[in-house]
Amino acid sequence: MKRILVALLALGLGGSVLSCGGSDSSKGGNNELRDKMPVLALTDSAAYNFGTIKEGEVVEKKFSFRNTGEFPLIINNVTASCGCTIPEWPREPIAPNQESSIMVRFNSKGKPGPQVKTVTVYANTEPAISELRLQGIVESVPDSTLAQQ
Repeated sequence: MKRILVALLALGLGGSVLSCGGSDSSKGGNNELRDKMPVLALTDSAAYNFGTIKEGEVVEKKFSFRNTGEFPLIINNVTASCGCTIPEWPREPIAPNQESSIMVRFNSKGKPGPQVKTVTVYANTEPAISELRLQGIVESVPDSTLAQQ
């Protein structure tokens, strides 16, 4: 008898949780707000292939974007997958319909071979995370100190 009572109680609580968690599309409040959220719309591709470079060269890429949403876009943080990749981003809010950019620098010193560097952008957008990518091949340069010996 206790098991039946516990099962009925669990079903009742489960049903009430589901009914409270559902969205009411007749109100449309959440959808309307979501449609007005800031949007980080890149004016170019999210990936940049820098081709083949010599070890020690620095690659710079400016990723330009526009806020196509109706509220100011705030970039909270930008992180890189490696310490050899440094992002710079605007600290002030980007107004609706305004353009800005994120500059990414990759230092290839000590990084021979194929490279894929990811830069993660955290902002008040939906989704909250966007990714940028640099890729290419770094040709190793012979160590000049070994050649002198």
